[in-house]
Amino acid sequence: AHNRVPMGTRLRVVNLMNKRSVIVRVNDRMHPKNKRLVDLSRAAAAKLGYIGRGLTKVSVEILSSKDP
Repeated sequence: AHNRVPMGTRLRVVNLMNKRSVIVRVNDRMHPKNKRLVDLSRAAAAKLGYIGRGLTKVSVEILSSKDP
């Protein structure tokens, strides 16, 4: 989930602690008051290696967008 990029946008998310990355697609929105940058599925969090910690610092790169 992400609040600013269009639905269907593909993102590369990199865990800054261990440099693991995952490519995800935006398919949901967060609550407007949520200060987080991105909300990932449990599977994506597992690939990034932070299950159990809840939050981690990440970088987000837009790979492709549905908007022209």
